[in-house]
Amino acid sequence: MDLFNKLPDEVVSRILSLLPTKEAASTSVLAKKWRYLFAFVPDLDFDDSDFLHPEEGKREKDGVLQSFMAFVDRVLALQGDSPINKFSLNVKTGVDPARVDRWICNVLRRGVSHLYLYMDFEEEYSLPYQISVSKTLVELNTGHGVDLYSWGDDMFLPMLKTLILESVWFGRGQFQTLLPACPVLEELALVDMEWRDRDEILSSPSLKRLKITSEDGCLGTFSFDTPNLVFLDYYDLVAEDYPVVNLKSLDEVTISLALTADRIHQARDNVWKLFHGIRNAKTYHISPVTFEVLSLCCGTMPVFKNLTVLNIRSVMQQGWQAMPLLLKNCPRLESLFLGGLLHNVTGKCGDVCDCISRKKKGRSLMSCPVKKIQVQGFRGTIRETHMIKHFLDYCPNLEEMEIIVEEKEATLFEIPKWLELVEDTLMHYNEMSTCTVNFRVLAPLYWRWTRK
Repeated sequence: MDLFNKLPDEVVSRILSLLPTKEAASTSVLAKKWRYLFAFVPDLDFDDSDFLHPEEGKREKDGVLQSFMAFVDRVLALQGDSPINKFSLNVKTGVDPARVDRWICNVLRRGVSHLYLYMDFEEEYSLPYQISVSKTLVELNTGHGVDLYSWGDDMFLPMLKTLILESVWFGRGQFQTLLPACPVLEELALVDMEWRDRDEILSSPSLKRLKITSEDGCLGTFSFDTPNLVFLDYYDLVAEDYPVVNLKSLDEVTISLALTADRIHQARDNVWKLFHGIRNAKTYHISPVTFEVLSLCCGTMPVFKNLTVLNIRSVMQQGWQAMPLLLKNCPRLESLFLGGLLHNVTGKCGDVCDCISRKKKGRSLMSCPVKKIQVQGFRGTIRETHMIKHFLDYCPNLEEMEIIVEEKEATLFEIPKWLELVEDTLMHYNEMSTCTVNFRVLAPLYWRWTRK
């Protein structure tokens, strides 16, 4: 205690702000000085599950939730009007929504800049109007069934740079009002949103990072008008249409798009519109289902002139129909990451793989500029081994090949001496190949080849 008492006040306040609020508050009983210092702690974090130690049925015991709410009241009263930087609140059914409103308004009056609000109530809960006109908020992270119905057309958040919304309900037209009200917004995440409007336009000249995740795909049309966006993470069903796709500054894309039966007839044009709009990105991460959806626009696939890193996950149920043209349309490709080699064999895989015997092998690979290939999830099958040989044979610029075995996945290496058999096969191939490669064991079940 003597050592702590000798520390400068600002250092002690910083230490207290790193503790859970319940523990930081308990230090105020140690000395009057600590009570004074706690009043100026800039970060508060209230989680009723931490406070209540969620034993089965404890939430329902008389007085437990009242004790939690009284604790929050006391802490806020102790701090008075002192400035606050971060306020985090995570509560569930049983906590009084009216008191939640008062707590939020309290920290807003004190100039809070980072607000994390997760209310898991059985009834609907509307975020207070005061949030929508805050002049100090820099980050708002909220969700779990809240809505914005109380926010008016006068919403304005001039300092907001990060907005994370999870399972939030919008009123009709509110989304179109919200984005213009955030003139410096740079990061936006929309997770499992509850949309009221069928057609939406996401328009923001300041936005740089965007994440959209939806299981339902309830939108009709969706437009992207974000000319300065550099990162897009898009997980959804293919929309009915993409009228505007303005993503000219995009650098990295993670995309997972599924297709419903009722939209197949128009999917070709819609998929083309979306991929044409994101064609300038340098790095792509493509899910298995998206890879198959992409095969719908093979005849009109755009050229990805800036793409240098391509990450494709593959599963047995999906084919590689899009692979030949995709590799052909990536003239600057340097690194290819394949999350699995096994796939549904069809005649449309072309000569990218050797699953089907052909007279002219590897033609599409011979023009591929890729320098590095990484194969993830290698299971040690003969088919996978032959595909690795195929890439080594026909990719003329290949300098490095990595093969990774996932320890958690079932492989043939559980069979006695199978690992040695695969190693011997690849080493024998290395000796017979016209390509000069080195074989090194970097770690158990991990190989890497480097061209000399």
